[in-house]
Amino acid sequence: MNFTRWSARLPRTQRRIAARADRGARRPKPAAAAGGGSVPAARGESAGPSGRGEPPAAAPSDTAPPAAVPTLDGLSAHDLLGQVPALVAVVYGPEHRIAYLNDTYVELFGSRTPGTPAGQALPELRELGLLPLMDQVLRSGKPRTVKSRQVPAGGPATTPGPRREGVAPGLGRSRHGYYTFTCSPIEMAAPRAVAAAQPTDERAEEGAVDGRPVDGSPVDGSPVDGSIREAAVRKAVAVPEAVATGTVVTDTDTETGTPTEPVRGVLVFGADVTDQVESAERLRASERLQREAAVTLQRSLLPQGLEQPDDLRVAATYQPGGTDAAVGGDWYDVITLGAGRTALVIGDVMGRGVRAAAVMGQLRTAVRAYARLDLPPHEVLQLLDGLAAEIDPHQIATCVYAVHDPNENRLVYASAGHLPILVRDPDGTVRRASEPTGPPLGTGGWLHTTGSVPLGPGASAVLYTDGLVERRDKDIYDGVAALERVFAGATGSPQVMCDRLIRALGITAEHDDDVAVLVLQHPARTGHDAELFHNAALELLGGVEAAPRARAFASGVLASWRFPMELRDLGVLAASELVANSLQHGTPPMRLRLRRTDRRLIIEVTDGDEHLPRRRRAEPVDEAGRGISIVATIASSWGSRRTPGGGKAVWCEFALPAD
Repeated sequence: MNFTRWSARLPRTQRRIAARADRGARRPKPAAAAGGGSVPAARGESAGPSGRGEPPAAAPSDTAPPAAVPTLDGLSAHDLLGQVPALVAVVYGPEHRIAYLNDTYVELFGSRTPGTPAGQALPELRELGLLPLMDQVLRSGKPRTVKSRQVPAGGPATTPGPRREGVAPGLGRSRHGYYTFTCSPIEMAAPRAVAAAQPTDERAEEGAVDGRPVDGSPVDGSPVDGSIREAAVRKAVAVPEAVATGTVVTDTDTETGTPTEPVRGVLVFGADVTDQVESAERLRASERLQREAAVTLQRSLLPQGLEQPDDLRVAATYQPGGTDAAVGGDWYDVITLGAGRTALVIGDVMGRGVRAAAVMGQLRTAVRAYARLDLPPHEVLQLLDGLAAEIDPHQIATCVYAVHDPNENRLVYASAGHLPILVRDPDGTVRRASEPTGPPLGTGGWLHTTGSVPLGPGASAVLYTDGLVERRDKDIYDGVAALERVFAGATGSPQVMCDRLIRALGITAEHDDDVAVLVLQHPARTGHDAELFHNAALELLGGVEAAPRARAFASGVLASWRFPMELRDLGVLAASELVANSLQHGTPPMRLRLRRTDRRLIIEVTDGDEHLPRRRRAEPVDEAGRGISIVATIASSWGSRRTPGGGKAVWCEFALPAD
């Protein structure tokens, strides 16, 4: 905001006013045009090189003469600043003595005695931290601004305490307010002599000194010399002690008659920004509530506790973005599929906010439902792809779905546009899984494929979202390489490894993106732990005579594992029914596999036929169809799935009794 155009009381304006008056006095008046009776400027003409005032050839003849433009030369600084709807204070000298306070300032903070130092008479400036700023402005000659300073209800000048000298309390604010203060350097005339006040007419009360306006022109409108105009302007901008006492000041030394140096001061301008600050605060509060709701929704949709498989150790962590970042759609999950197999999932929905979190929740629920079908990873992603397009055609997501089978010691996976899985071998070598096997979910029209990577005893793997490795100033695969180096040296439990990866890659509470990390370990068991994990298998050759061999094999193995007699009998019965079902409905090759962990006994039969058995109610007269019902009744759980090479596997589990 440019105050120097408002009044002759602001710095250097009086010199420009006098200069304009001198130029106007020396400018020759052109002769009136014939028949027009007006000067060329009034007709929109300009004087040519000859000074005859001939109109330019290109000027249109029907142009209306412009109206006279009013000037601000005769406008009083007191009147102008007094009408400004902002706080205005003018101080001068190194002690910042009061020169002027406008009505808005006085109404808020109270009246002050002119000439009193601001440190004593303007305590509100000290409480607002403006006095040091005013010192800087006075020394440097450059304006300074502080934004959104709070003025408490009642105002600093009305706070309880002893009455300060030169301070009269103001009305104060009825509620808290905020002001942006700008301190600008100014110069004021410094009078050396003060004469007694003389009566003035009504013209003087409207901004005139000694019966003349502030620009020095007489009341009757006659021309005036430029030196007289400048002297009148200097009188009008004299320090307010003389104005307040009704005296007239001069701007020359009475002994030498030489002009005095101007006094440097500071103009303090406070704009009321309460509405803007409160509006911004309401917006921030609304955004904070929305973010808290999104984070709450996000965390409620994530697993409240990870399922812990028998053969793996698993841990995961999720960290939302900083306060300036909306929550995203990252998620992870661990799903036990039965027969010792485990599905591990991690994904990231595009976008942020509640919408992304809601889409994430729907996808996670769908993944768990599809996982119960025990489908291959690429078929699960194929189903998710169609579902994502139905949920929101404009939303896409990346996802990795991996399955660990302890019998194969491999991690079979399918990736929909997600970052590669990292696997660390027991010797510390870190390998990346191959590139994504398909595009992101929601794109449609793509057949996903399945890949695999070894994950034997002693190996570890990490699944993660892009927030862990992506930085705005680096390529994302530079971040993946950094993660490889950190992962190669990370040791400890999966949870410890998660925390180390987060810290090593610089993820803090102010990170600009949310992060999900899932770490799994396939521990190498020795000693007593190794005794709790055993496998035994039998190839079922021949015809119906394979059934008694299977029962004898199961009885001997379960006895060697020192199971209780009741559990051995149930295990032998379940193995007999599964083998009989496979011999009747399946095709070779057939195999019986027994497996024990520290928590369960697993019995599985595989054959070459792809038709999955279904549990059904057998009629009293039926001679068959009761085998699967018997297994489902005596076992803790059962299921079936198709095997990758063709065929199927039917399994059941028995929970081991607690020691």
